[in-house]
Amino acid sequence: MSTFQTMLHMQLSLFAIMLIGFFCRKKGMIDNKTRGVLSDLLINIILPCNIAMSFDIEVTDKLLQSAGLVFLAYMGVQTFTWLLSRVAYTKVPEDRQMVLRHGTITSNAGFLGNPITQGVFGNEGLLYASIAMIPVRIFLWSAGLSLYTKTDSKSVVKNLLTHPCVVAVFVGFGIMFLPFELPNFLVRTLNSVGGCTTAVSMMVIGAILADIDLGHIEWGLLGYYSFIRLIAIPAVVLAAMRLLGVHPLVGGVCTLLSGMPAASLTAVLAAKYGQNYAFASQVVFVSTLLSMITIPLMTLFF
Repeated sequence: MSTFQTMLHMQLSLFAIMLIGFFCRKKGMIDNKTRGVLSDLLINIILPCNIAMSFDIEVTDKLLQSAGLVFLAYMGVQTFTWLLSRVAYTKVPEDRQMVLRHGTITSNAGFLGNPITQGVFGNEGLLYASIAMIPVRIFLWSAGLSLYTKTDSKSVVKNLLTHPCVVAVFVGFGIMFLPFELPNFLVRTLNSVGGCTTAVSMMVIGAILADIDLGHIEWGLLGYYSFIRLIAIPAVVLAAMRLLGVHPLVGGVCTLLSGMPAASLTAVLAAKYGQNYAFASQVVFVSTLLSMITIPLMTLFF
């Protein structure tokens, strides 16, 4: 089966799981409290287990060099998205502009990108994706958060170093360099918990999308945003990776992650800080819906 077919079937599967979350939310089986609990469980327990175990592979000089390259490359990607966000929406009203800028700087690379990257590139791809999440979270808690509220360098460092997924990366490096193998029961436990990542993340996204008012979606503006987030950004990243002669796996992971839809946190933070939550929810919904088409097409270029 080709990479495109594999990705298409994976996207259809993810969409089906998302519909389950959507259905559960509509039927009241997932309310706001339950959705919050699932999100906390995913971010604090499930995803960290998944990330940590992605490091349980044989260490080589090439692997370490590639991990360092991913970090530097994705710092470049995030810098590019930050600069792009400053010039792409200058004619948009301020309340929508800050939402669109946040959705350009930060993507759903954690919830959605990790399981997709693992499905396309395997555990090594997931390892690189986990490294790439460090720059994502640096910009999330600095440039991204500053759009909604004032932030300072001390808070940025604290939020970054205490984030469970970043801690999991450090734990993963510890696992990678252990002089002995982890006990079998512990490996089974971490793999079993981490294996829930895809199902839980997609159900949470589905539950979030269930609250969107489809009758008031600004399709023109959101189509423009989605073009930037889902097509223009990964196209530039792919071209840069090939121009620089980056290893295909590293370039593929960076390109795939850069083409993820808006982060659900774009809507969550907008609600928390009293910004345009309704519009932010539309941004998440439309970009996530269109990504079901653009992400499989992206794999044709790997």
